Order: sequence, then structure tokens, then C-alpha cells
Amino acid sequence: MVIGARLKTLREAKNLSQDDIEKRAGLLRCYVSRVENGHIVPSLETLEKFARALELPLYHLRFDGDKPPPAPPKSIKNSTEDSLESSRSGALLMRKLLPLLAKMDQEDRNLNLILFLAGRVSKQGGMKAGRKLASSAAA
Repeated sequence: MVIGARLKTLREAKNLSQDDIEKRAGLLRCYVSRVENGHIVPSLETLEKFARALELPLYHLRFDGDKPPPAPPKSIKNSTEDSLESSRSGALLMRKLLPLLAKMDQEDRNLNLILFLAGRVSKQGGMKAGRKLASSAAA
């Protein structure tokens, strides 16, 4: 479900108007309308304001159920020194890329992996580095 539609559903379930959300969250009514209609994607801070205004935990905005969703399994990293996620900007990039990659079909993901590996090989210089990257990516 799109976040705007989910916010609207939760607001209407609590019999609140957009004006009520405006007063409770400190957001303009026109902004609330634009979010609910999918014209704007709210930031995490704004979602926290919506959650407070709706008197719900933040996870309820993305998860439909009584219990919180299970935590994702923690990945085991061999080397975090050279990983993209080790830097703040890299971690931010990965948070943006993961939902987009999840929407792609397998063929497109494979193509992106090939393009990524080709870029890394050209930077690291040579086919040996490419084979090493390909074997680590396949694992």
C-alpha cells in the first residue's frame, strides 16, 4: 500500500479530519492532503509527526497488524572496511537502493550486477579483480 493511502486510511479510522492532523502534528492541511493523495512522499521525521498525531507507533504506518514485524536477519559481513555501507553516505545510498532493487525483476538485477562489476573492474584494473568480485557477489 502506498504510504499516503495508508495514512488516509488510519486517519479516517480514527475519525480525524485533515485539520485535526494539522493541529496535532503541526503540518499544513494542504501538505497533509498532498501526502495522502500521493503527490509528496513524506520524510521519516514527517512520518513520526503523523504517527504522533494518530497516536500510533511508527511501524503501524507501514505494517498492518497488531504485533511489530519481525526483525530482518542480521547479515554477516566479511570486511566492513571496504564495504559501501561502512560510510554514512554509502549507508544512505543503500537504504535508497534496496527498495528500488526489490521492485526489479531478476533479469534487471542481473544486468545491474554486471554493470556494477564492470565498473569495479575498470577502477581496480583487470580481470583478476573482476573474477574476485563476481565470486564474492555470487556467494
